Amino acid sequence: MITYTEKVGNKLNDLLEKTYDAEKGFKKAAENANNIPLKNYFERKAQERYDFGHALKKEISEFGTEVEKGDSFASKAHRSWMDIKALFSTDNDEAMLEEAIKGEKAALEEYDDVLGDTSLPPSTASLLVSQKNKINSGLNTIKSLEDLK
Repeated sequence: MITYTEKVGNKLNDLLEKTYDAEKGFKKAAENANNIPLKNYFERKAQERYDFGHALKKEISEFGTEVEKGDSFASKAHRSWMDIKALFSTDNDEAMLEEAIKGEKAALEEYDDVLGDTSLPPSTASLLVSQKNKINSGLNTIKSLEDLK
């Protein structure tokens, strides 16, 4: 039987894996981007996800759950797709923006899913709302960067 703390810990570990995936994806996007403001944006987002990961690991540890480290198959495939798009796209930066927007929208859905669990402890809910708001703010920034192309 899974205990309450295991359930929360497992949800946070799933979110942590996706956070690692996003960090690596943003690093890959920064490598592929030509536009300097866009490259800088991707680098900042990679650092942000790194910071998110550390906060999530701390929260997971609070529940006595083992912190999982990993790299999902889906993220590896997504980064490979970014490399392919970068090779064949006539507008590399536009391709990276499209992928970043898609990834950020997916991240918001993941956060909504975990936040939908009304039994989250207040500290966990507060952390996740804060991270979700930063992701949402990043989406607005991406939209302004689209005009720089």
